[in-house]
Amino acid sequence: MDVTPFVPHLVKTFALYALPVLFAITLHEAAHGYVARHFGDMTAHAQGRISLNPLRHVDLVGTIVVPLVILVLSSGRFLFGWAKPVPVNYSALRKPRPHMAWVAVAGPAANLAMALGWAVAMRLFISANENAEAWVRIARARGAGGLVDVVMEHAGSAGDFLIGVCAAGLLVNLVFMLLNLLPVLPLDGGRILASLLPRRAAGRFAKSERWGLMVLLLLMFIPIYGTNALSMILSPLLFESEALVRAMVLFRAT
Repeated sequence: MDVTPFVPHLVKTFALYALPVLFAITLHEAAHGYVARHFGDMTAHAQGRISLNPLRHVDLVGTIVVPLVILVLSSGRFLFGWAKPVPVNYSALRKPRPHMAWVAVAGPAANLAMALGWAVAMRLFISANENAEAWVRIARARGAGGLVDVVMEHAGSAGDFLIGVCAAGLLVNLVFMLLNLLPVLPLDGGRILASLLPRRAAGRFAKSERWGLMVLLLLMFIPIYGTNALSMILSPLLFESEALVRAMVLFRAT
């Protein structure tokens, strides 16, 4: 098989997504540690995990090896991975159960804030672009994914590339947010659910954490109608979330 055409595509994909992914991972994990410290747990602070240095949050397997393998196997169409979890001693929180929910929601909230930030930056770069009207039409018709596709195929200037990076940042952070809100341990959505369940039910639910990663991998690789179960769950949520963000920040080009 000739892989020559795929190599430039992979390089472009990496160039567009590298910075957004690093920011998404770093601020997501730092937010967990910051909120945990606010509520009395100093574990992440003591281990230097409340940091904007991506190297403190990178997991060799989850952040580098797995995403690269999936990126290659999917010909650059799919990306999945994880960062090194921020250590949280829930018993050290002043009110363990309610504060656990706040610590958990901090990560997805950080991703939502970053998605809005990337969307605002995307608006500014589109506005400054000489082909602003065309970019707005693409964004309205095809969303952030369409902008990334166009930049991958036809980017002709640094301004076009920056629009693609912002669109990738919007997508990455929405995906991170929605994925982490799934009610599966050890994801943040699972932590939130555990904090809301009665104590006995929460204890039983906590035992499912050992199977959490396997469940996610099964959802990702079970084929359903030409896609997979995880995509079928996330795609409608991503579509609606992205549409809402676009409605908040897109404008009539002048």
